[in-house]
Amino acid sequence: MKTRDLTYIALFAAITAVLGLVPAITVGPVPITAQTLGVMLAGSVLGARRGFLALLLFLVLVAVGLPVLPGGGGGLAVFAGPTAGYLLSWPIAAGVIGAITERVWSRYDLGWAVVANAVGGIVVVYAVGVTVLALVLDLGPGAALASGALPFLIGDAVKVAIASVVAVQVRRAYPVIERPRRAATAS
Repeated sequence: MKTRDLTYIALFAAITAVLGLVPAITVGPVPITAQTLGVMLAGSVLGARRGFLALLLFLVLVAVGLPVLPGGGGGLAVFAGPTAGYLLSWPIAAGVIGAITERVWSRYDLGWAVVANAVGGIVVVYAVGVTVLALVLDLGPGAALASGALPFLIGDAVKVAIASVVAVQVRRAYPVIERPRRAATAS
């Protein structure tokens, strides 16, 4: 791994931490935060491997007790509470976003960016987050969706739009994801 890769990974872990300074909005057992924007940006700007590692580094910072979650939260206890699934989904979500982005890199545009960020940043995060929420709080599927997904849809759609616009602009101005190399052709 190059120094540049480590720098990008640390930078996006830091961006996600800074987004934790935006006050959370409490709507039930899981607050609305800006940090999923960091997840989406990490995946769509860095790609699958570096995006995954950036959010994994962020979770290590949380686990060791750094106050990088909204309201100064951190420590191992958050991984046993109702938000555990959402947090644990973040590296996976960034990896999925990055994998989709890399797969369509040659034709990456705003439409593909929206698809990648929606699949990873909403579908993956909700699938893991709502499932763990239901298990931790002993909720049925309907109650888990009502408290763990529905209140977040509009805000997450806005985050998808923001991350997608930023990712497309970064790709044009300073592409961090390297273009796929063409296979050597035999003559």
